[in-house]
Amino acid sequence: MFEMLKRNLNEFKEFAVKGNVIDMAVGIIIGAAFGNVVNSVVNDVIMPPLGFLMGKVDFSNMYLTLYNPNPDATYSSLQAASDAGVVTINYGLFINTLISFAMVAFAVFLLVKAINKLKAATAKQEADDAAAADAVETKECPRCFSKIDIKATKCPHCTADI
Repeated sequence: MFEMLKRNLNEFKEFAVKGNVIDMAVGIIIGAAFGNVVNSVVNDVIMPPLGFLMGKVDFSNMYLTLYNPNPDATYSSLQAASDAGVVTINYGLFINTLISFAMVAFAVFLLVKAINKLKAATAKQEADDAAAADAVETKECPRCFSKIDIKATKCPHCTADI
């Protein structure tokens, strides 16, 4: 029993310190920070001018009242309505969240596109390097047109003298 627990603990240590797990953790942390930045850009930079252009509308305070315990009362903000126990559908916050999502999705798209372009350029460079190395180390048999070692004096495919 103790031996199995020790073996599992060792396997977990190997798994936890592998580069992929650490890379994933760093990505999650950076992603959360990026999400906070995007939310700030949406809530503090994009939505105020957009609301102003749409007739001084504050999206974060747009809501529909489902139930108001005090039907005669009106509330100046979503926070005031929430504090009074009003049940609401907060469609303004939903609009903010949709815009945040669209921005994050677009940023991720641009990042993946750049990474794919970099991978393609790296793969092309590796293929070019391999072809150049292959060309230096091989020559073509004049009889069967097979690639053979540059130092060969007889073709291993057709046995012709070179």
